[in-house]
Amino acid sequence: MDFSEATRALQGIVDGFVRRVPHMVVGLLVFLAFYVAARLVRAFVRRVLGRRSMLHNAGELVGRLGFGLIWLLGLLVALVIAVPGFTPGQLVNVLGLSSVAIGFAFRDILQNFLAGILLLLTQPFRVGDEIITGSFEGTVEEIQARATFLRTYDGRRVVIPNASLFTNPVTVNTALPTRRLEYDVGIGYGDDIAKAKKVMLGVLAALPEAMDEPAPEALVVRLGESSIDIRLRWWVQPPRQFDALHAQDAVLHNLRDALREAGIDTPYPTRQVLWHDQTDEFDGDRMRQREGWPASPEGAPKPQRIVDALRGRVK
Repeated sequence: MDFSEATRALQGIVDGFVRRVPHMVVGLLVFLAFYVAARLVRAFVRRVLGRRSMLHNAGELVGRLGFGLIWLLGLLVALVIAVPGFTPGQLVNVLGLSSVAIGFAFRDILQNFLAGILLLLTQPFRVGDEIITGSFEGTVEEIQARATFLRTYDGRRVVIPNASLFTNPVTVNTALPTRRLEYDVGIGYGDDIAKAKKVMLGVLAALPEAMDEPAPEALVVRLGESSIDIRLRWWVQPPRQFDALHAQDAVLHNLRDALREAGIDTPYPTRQVLWHDQTDEFDGDRMRQREGWPASPEGAPKPQRIVDALRGRVK
């Protein structure tokens, strides 16, 4: 068999590759130069705009966009040098023919990228803020073009797509310098409400964790089954979760001792069970029967102890 033609074709490929090696080396060096320049530009933009906290996110966005544009330009220049007959117009034509397929394939990626740009520009929250979104709560570690990294309070990292943050409600706990806490405290029906309020507000006034302005409040919010519920509201600064939890711990610890010293009850839920022997002539008549109260010799309902009822002492 004659392999001369195959040998000549293979030799031509090898010769052509050897002739293009210097061009490929130059193209690689050019691409590396553009890559270094892109990194320098990104670092410079971050340093200049990052000096002001309000422009920190904008500096991240501009730095990343500048890096991407310079990197893409360097790639095109390197391809023109290394690949014979290549022009940027050919790449544009190829992308134009496949733009529909690319759009469907990368729809979610492009959506998150655009949402990330809007988040970085509008700054509804910044790195270091404590936010709540959906079932996740924690501190913002990093805002990238595609996703935001959240560190939960128990030391886990959550990666949230930017499109979700942009379209769903987000609570920013640290957006304002102060934060209000509240807790419901139940007192007995026989206790003095005004005295209980005075004791509660006195506890808050003596603690540095509770701010004097805005002033704390103690409001009756519910007449419960076993207690009168008073809602205690106070403000803390700073509004971080760590400080809020420690402030609540200090308030509740001192509040419990102060209420006990003042003789104010903090009751727990109770139930009263009423017994009768179902021997009255009107048992079953909903218009006449007693709701569990045994009859007394005088004919009026008389409460009895459960122990006596169980021992058969009900008369």
